[in-house]
Order: sequence, then structure tokens, then C-alpha cells
Amino acid sequence: MQNRVWITGANGLIGNYLVQTAPRFVPSWHVRALTRADFDLLDFAAVRREFEIDQPRLVIHCAAITNVADAQKNPEHARRVNVEVTKLLAELSSEISFAFFSTDLIFDGRKGNYTETDTRNPLHLYGETKVAAEEIVLKNSRHLVVRTSINGGASLTGGRSFNEQLRRALQQARQGMTLFTDEFRSPLPAVETARAVWELAQKNCTGIFHVAGTEKLSRWQIGEMLVKRWPEITTKIQSGSAKDFAGPPRALDTSLSIGKAQKVLSTPLPGLSEWLAANPGELF
Repeated sequence: MQNRVWITGANGLIGNYLVQTAPRFVPSWHVRALTRADFDLLDFAAVRREFEIDQPRLVIHCAAITNVADAQKNPEHARRVNVEVTKLLAELSSEISFAFFSTDLIFDGRKGNYTETDTRNPLHLYGETKVAAEEIVLKNSRHLVVRTSINGGASLTGGRSFNEQLRRALQQARQGMTLFTDEFRSPLPAVETARAVWELAQKNCTGIFHVAGTEKLSRWQIGEMLVKRWPEITTKIQSGSAKDFAGPPRALDTSLSIGKAQKVLSTPLPGLSEWLAANPGELF
């Protein structure tokens, strides 16, 4: 089928939004939403067999170990999923379009407003695996790397998006919750990420594109915005500093410059506050 598309990680947040929005944004394309129920991406023989049968014209690779702590606990598994699976899919897609999802956490967070050409310097294994995968993907001039920040929305499991995770944490917290005022990201609703990626794919964009929100927001600012949508949440949010965090080093400002994508997209990417105001009834 000429316009067959593979979407890996279709049960994840962004993967599911890509599947949901395909009829609206790419109605003539036939999407195969790949999950573990179809076949295990770590079963390379099965991947090759299914690819040969389907012969997709585009692969959007969302599947990954995305939790920083999980990657750190099992580095071999994280490298196999995040790097080796990407390598296999990129090789199978050598003559077609391939879009790979990367992350703002490939940066060390020392300056913020990172452009596509800024130096990558991850502070943890998860970021290292994404850097290694990016290098593999970018060897092919047909291929696309989409770096994004934290994404929001309603996931199938109820716990994949940053808003779901925050809401759950607030429901469980008894003594209040501290959110950092000095750790910044560029949050974006996953539906907007999906829209942008479908357009980049249709326009055959290649290389690296940052797809994120227009606003640089601290964890505390994000929390203050979201609790206004959750009147049933009574847990108090307190402001704090990441410098007082006792854990491993944190990338404090991984906000992304999205000027390159904004010049290509027919509808600009929004900021989180703008999107929330325009979509008061959305599950978020």
C-alpha cells in the first residue's frame, strides 16, 4: 500500500495521539499502530518479517525507554531498546522516510533555548542513548529527528503525560508538594506534537527539528497553571529550588528554540498557557 505508515509505541502518549489524529491530518494514509501485542521490537527477526510484508513508506518511531530512572537501573536494556531497535528500523527504512523521537534531555541544561545545532551533553544514561540513536538516524539524509520536551494530554494508561503524573502525585501527597522554580522545560500538548509531526512528514522534512511549546516554564509555573483546572485537588504546591535536591545532577534549563519548525508549520506551535486557555474542556 503506497501510503502505509508504521507508528511504533502506539500505546504511548505521543504514539497514541499520532494514531488518533491520523484520520484528520493524513486521511489518505493507512496507519499500522504497532504495540507489543503485534510483535516485540526486540525480536529483530519478527520486525524484519513484518516490515517486508507491510513495506511501509514511512516509519514514525516513538517506542522507547523514556523514564530516566528506569534507564539508569537497567542500562543494557535501555541501550537495546533506545539504540539497537532504532538502528534496525533506520536500516530497514534506508530508502523511505523515517521519523525518530528524541528529547530535550540530550542537553545539560546550562543555557536553555537550545537550537538544533547546539552541542549535546546529556547528564544521564537516558540522554546518552538518545544521542547515540540520533547519530544513527542522521546518517541517512532521508530521515528526521524530532526533539521534543515534556508532553501533556490523556494517555491510555492514565500516567504517561506530565499532567497525569503531577495530578497523581498531588492526589497521593499529604504534606504538600514542592515544585522547582529553577528547572525549566518547554511543555506542549501531545496533540500539537502529533499535528506538527504529521505536517513535517508530509512535507518530507529531514534533519533535526525541535517541536515543543513556545513558553519556557518552570515546574512550579506548570503546576500553578494546572491546579486551576483541578478544583478537586486540595494539596498545596510549594516553591523550591532544584539546587536543594539531593539526587543526581539535573539539567536545569532544557528549553528548546522552535524557530526552525515555526517557519515550516502552517499553524504555529502554541505555548502551554495559550493552549490551555483555548481548550478549557480538554482532558488535561
